[in-house]
Amino acid sequence: MSNAIPMARTALRASALVLLLLTVSACGKSTVVRTPGGATVAGQGAGTATGQPGASVVVQRGDTLYSIARRNNAAVADLARWNGLQPPYTIYPGQRLALGAGGRTDAGAPAGAGSGRTPAPRPSTPPPASAPAPRPAPVAVASNVRWQWPAQGVVLSGYVEGNATRQGVAIGGSSGQAVNAAADGVVVYSGAGLVGYGELIIVKHNDQWLSAYGHNRKRLVNEGQAVKAGQQIAEMGRTGTDRDKLHFEIRYNGKPVDPLLYLPKR
Repeated sequence: MSNAIPMARTALRASALVLLLLTVSACGKSTVVRTPGGATVAGQGAGTATGQPGASVVVQRGDTLYSIARRNNAAVADLARWNGLQPPYTIYPGQRLALGAGGRTDAGAPAGAGSGRTPAPRPSTPPPASAPAPRPAPVAVASNVRWQWPAQGVVLSGYVEGNATRQGVAIGGSSGQAVNAAADGVVVYSGAGLVGYGELIIVKHNDQWLSAYGHNRKRLVNEGQAVKAGQQIAEMGRTGTDRDKLHFEIRYNGKPVDPLLYLPKR
């Protein structure tokens, strides 16, 4: 029993050596390169091969000199020599390595010039992402309604198609400021029953077009009441929001559209 463990270890080392020799022999004429850590790597004609003069490869994330050498049927020692690399063969994503003698490294010196220094690292440059296809510019549906601005003030935010919280424009102002009808029509809603709109008024202009006025401090018109363009219908406020402003929407066949395509230019 005292000799069993050493014999087992000897057998394991012998098996590993046989496996390594089989791997090397499968690659033709090869040289075993011993790294500073004691590991051995098989390669083609280390120290004498010319590789693929003029060819190069860009280091990708996760690459090592060993994996690049293996993929390109080269010896690690040759790859290091062609690129002037010294142990521990540090390489960086985005770095370009020559795959043959006489190539040029990223450092700009002929590969294998024997500088004894590892080329300075370069920041990784990811491949340019494909630019998303530009969205077509919104096109205003022809409107037979003559629109005007419902309130004075700066536009705080604009319409964003498909965004449930940006279905109109927000116009900043002060508490009690006049909110006016954007066109002739009839009030079809006046209340506070729609969550997120606060005190809200909706005016129907014809069978296709509506306008909505939200966050008012006070509503001044009732449902069924006819209104004229420019007539005050509410006082600006902050019901359902964080500051005094008017949320203004224009809807075509019930669907919100960008009000800035219809309101006159300021």
